[in-house]
Amino acid sequence: MAADWDDLRVFLTLAREGNLTAAARRLEVSHPTVARRVKALEDAIGARLFDRLPDRFVLTAAGEELLADTEAMERAAESIQRRSAGLGDTAHGTVRLSAGEGTAGFLATHLPRLRRGLQCIEIELVASHMLANLSRREADLMVREQVPDIASIVARRLGRVEYAIYAARGRAGPDTGPEALRRLTWVGFDEEHSYMPGQAWVAELLGGARPAVRVNNWLVLQEVVRSGEAVALLPCHRGDPDPGLQRLGPVIAEVGVDQWLLVHRDLRALSRVRRVMDSLVALFREQRDLLEGRLPEDAVTP
Repeated sequence: MAADWDDLRVFLTLAREGNLTAAARRLEVSHPTVARRVKALEDAIGARLFDRLPDRFVLTAAGEELLADTEAMERAAESIQRRSAGLGDTAHGTVRLSAGEGTAGFLATHLPRLRRGLQCIEIELVASHMLANLSRREADLMVREQVPDIASIVARRLGRVEYAIYAARGRAGPDTGPEALRRLTWVGFDEEHSYMPGQAWVAELLGGARPAVRVNNWLVLQEVVRSGEAVALLPCHRGDPDPGLQRLGPVIAEVGVDQWLLVHRDLRALSRVRRVMDSLVALFREQRDLLEGRLPEDAVTP
C-alpha cells in the first residue's frame, strides 16, 4: 500500500519536532490528528517508525531510512513549487520581500520610488530578524546583512549602511568625547539581539556594562532616543531624516555593514521578481548618500 503524502508530511514534522505538542502546533492540527496520521503511515508501510518515550518520539531504524527519502520528496516538492511560479511567467503577481525592521522601514519610506513602474506587481513587505526560507518560498527576496552559506541562494550587494550616535534634538551637550559619551544613558539591544550592528562597539565604549535601557527592535530604539531618555547608535538612514534627533559626531566607521539582496536561483529569472530586484538596486544606488550618512558639516554636532 502506497504511503499518503499528507501522512509523510506529518511524519517529517514529528521527526523534526520530537513531540506531539510541537508537531501539532507546527501543522496547526490537533494531537490526535498527528498520532492518527503517524499510525496510518506505520500501518501502510508495515513498520514501526517511532519509539514512544515518555517525553519524546525517537525514530527507529526504519524511521531513519524513511526520513531520508521523505526529505528528498520534500525538496522535490519545493522545487516544483518554485519552478511552477515561472511556468506562467508574467510581470504581474505578488513579490514577498523580507527585511529587518530598520531596512523594512527604509523601504516603506521609499515605497513610491520602489514601486515606480511596478503598479501591476503587489509587494508584501515583511519585517523580521529571522531568515526566511527561500527554498520554501517563505519570501521571494530578502535584504540582509549576511549572506547565508547556502548553495541555492544568489546574493547581490546593494550598498552599505553606516551608523552614528544620535540623541534627542537639544538634549546633548557639546562634549562628544569618549568620556562624555560614557557618562550618558544608553539604549541598546537585549542579550538575545546583541548580534545587531554596533552593539559590540557600544559594549566596548561602556567598558562591558550593558545599556541602561534595552529593546529588541530598531524602531522602538529610535523612539526611546526621541524621548530624550537615552542616546544610541542608529542607522543613518533612520537618524538623519528624523527632525527629533541630532547626530553626535561622524559615522562610526567600524560599525557599518553591507546590505545584500538574496534570491533563490530558481526565482531570479522570474519577471516580477527580477523587476523588483532591479528597482531595489536602483533605490539603494539613488539613496547612497542617505544610507552612508553623508551630511553637511554644520548638521553634525562635533
